[in-house]
Amino acid sequence: MRAMVFEKPGAPLALRDMPAPDPGEGEIRICVRACAVCRTDLHIVDGDLTKPKLPLVPGHEIIGVVDALGPGVEGLAQGDRVGVPWLGYSCGKCRYCLKGQENLCAAAQFTGYTRDGGFADYTAADARYCFPIPDVYSDEEAAPLMCAGLIGYRSYRMTGEAKRLGLYGFGAAAHIIAQVAVHQKRDVYAFTKPGDEKGQAFARALGAVWAGGSDEAPPQRLDAAIIFAPVGALVPAALKAVDKGGAVICAGIHMSDIPSFPYADLWEERQIRSVANLTRQDGVEFLKVAPDAKVKTATHPYPLEKANEALDDLRAGRFEGAAVLMMDL
Repeated sequence: MRAMVFEKPGAPLALRDMPAPDPGEGEIRICVRACAVCRTDLHIVDGDLTKPKLPLVPGHEIIGVVDALGPGVEGLAQGDRVGVPWLGYSCGKCRYCLKGQENLCAAAQFTGYTRDGGFADYTAADARYCFPIPDVYSDEEAAPLMCAGLIGYRSYRMTGEAKRLGLYGFGAAAHIIAQVAVHQKRDVYAFTKPGDEKGQAFARALGAVWAGGSDEAPPQRLDAAIIFAPVGALVPAALKAVDKGGAVICAGIHMSDIPSFPYADLWEERQIRSVANLTRQDGVEFLKVAPDAKVKTATHPYPLEKANEALDDLRAGRFEGAAVLMMDL
């Protein structure tokens, strides 16, 4: 099989021929059809996340069909279409798993980071951490739902019943969650890089009531804000934008350092909260919500061997929406 392999930080991914993986106990082998490219993949190849297995096949927004079943797999059959997310395994026994916080499991494994992922023709995955994909989505359309959608949804749930919702960094996750929020009759305020008029127009086209630069104040105080951009300086900015009792949710797995800010900006019961990974329940819920909200993903397809180009385009912000590696291009 073909695979794009991460061999050392700072080096481009290398196209390699490798044997297809054999599924182990409780695993399935998946013939990969599409794999979206996530900012977390950038953090891995750029060395921001420092504990990947090496060599590594990145990619954790996988859509494919079951090709082979390992021993003990139930509920799946060859030919079933499934999606594979970032969380690839949890122990099920620790205190976090036992209280429904498997996303915090100390023994957790992560697709495309500590387990080989989907920048390849085939991958192996724990069958328990694979989701059936709604038929309304093509492979390309579904791929961004596996992380941009799922992490975005977990972040969105943490905003409670916020009526006025700010989204900082209007990329793959924000463009999905904006559609869910608009469907649920919330007012979306989109914050882009200063001067990004194209991104602001994209946000307004998806139903945002206001769009501006991250250096601007929204026309009304927000009830909550989600920060998708990995920029710590946005935390104090968002705190200034949220009203009393409001929440600022940091959605990324990596963020630059948060600068100091006056306690007065946090006072009046504002709060800052991070999001770590996801749970399977997030996936079950979101994959029901997305079709109901008629979420459409903006995608930009690349052939597998152009994975480095897709990463570079993401790094430079050359598109709105999500890059997707398509194995049949």
